[in-house]
Amino acid sequence: MSADPARTLREARDAYFAAHLLPPDGGYGERWVKLRIGPLPFAFPNTGGRRRAVPFHDLHHVLTGYATDLVGEAEIAAWEIGSGCRHVRTALHLDLRVLGFLLPRRPRTLFRAFLRGRNSRNLYRARYDEALLARSVASAREELGLDRELPPARPADRRAFAGWAALALGLVWGPLVPLALLGWWLVAR
Repeated sequence: MSADPARTLREARDAYFAAHLLPPDGGYGERWVKLRIGPLPFAFPNTGGRRRAVPFHDLHHVLTGYATDLVGEAEIAAWEIGSGCRHVRTALHLDLRVLGFLLPRRPRTLFRAFLRGRNSRNLYRARYDEALLARSVASAREELGLDRELPPARPADRRAFAGWAALALGLVWGPLVPLALLGWWLVAR
């Protein structure tokens, strides 16, 4: 899913909405976020924090080319964490959950996306306005460092990823540990 570099961010975002069968406003105003994980329908509240973060998140999909399937969402999560989204709590929280969910299946893919993030920036500190949306995809990619070759990983990159991965895995899978212990205890009695 690569956006035409000559398009404006608005044009690329609108094409992204159309390609994913989203309403013209991206569904930002909806009360609930509805999606499917495999065959299972899933919904969660579209909080104010999410409403502020998701317009940037969608532009990140346009700029990075990461897909919107489960793997692509995990890649964009790893990239956003790597590029620094700590100050946007809702984005960080959602990114950690997606990263933790898919990390056991795709560690190398997600490390590469995280590394790409460590060597680029994101839009979360920008103002989401007409001036931003009028920029070309190419100029935004260049400003964020998304047009550069990915350098080899450094030990600091590996340590940072290990820390974020541990936090993400603990957040997603940690609550299952007491349940597993309880189940083991009940069966072993």
